[in-house]
Amino acid sequence: MAFTYTILVVANRTADSDELRAALEAHAERRPTRFVLLVPCPAAGPPGRDAARAAADRALAHLREAGLEVEARIGHHDPIDAVSDVWDPREFDEVIVSTLPGAASRWLQFDLPHRVARLTGVQVTHVVASDRREPALSAPPRRERQGVLSPLSVLTWGGGSQEPRSR
Repeated sequence: MAFTYTILVVANRTADSDELRAALEAHAERRPTRFVLLVPCPAAGPPGRDAARAAADRALAHLREAGLEVEARIGHHDPIDAVSDVWDPREFDEVIVSTLPGAASRWLQFDLPHRVARLTGVQVTHVVASDRREPALSAPPRRERQGVLSPLSVLTWGGGSQEPRSR
């Protein structure tokens, strides 16, 4: 029986991205690999857990469609705490951290890939992926209709009419 690698994959918004899927497929082509997807909650409490579960379910469907052996776990809303809670060097051989690119990634702002490497002591691969969610759109703000004399309204900024002062 061949040795099977187990890789911990940490992702949230990018869990169902094509870039992460391609990276996992590349690992699976090199050697027999099983993946454990850890999805930290985006916020504390039940709504955060529900959002993480929904992201994990979407990702599982996307990754299993590619024939990958993957299971999902939901973690603490702080990704370092989430990794710390599930990390077991007897279970995992490597870690993959998937983030949004550059300034869009909150995880990169606090250097998550390097912090996970220090915590685990194993190789950490960083995958930069896109967010598959549709951006939230909102209507532009309504503009107040102004009259012809509205530019003169700045002259009234002092609190209204002023009476002459007596000495």
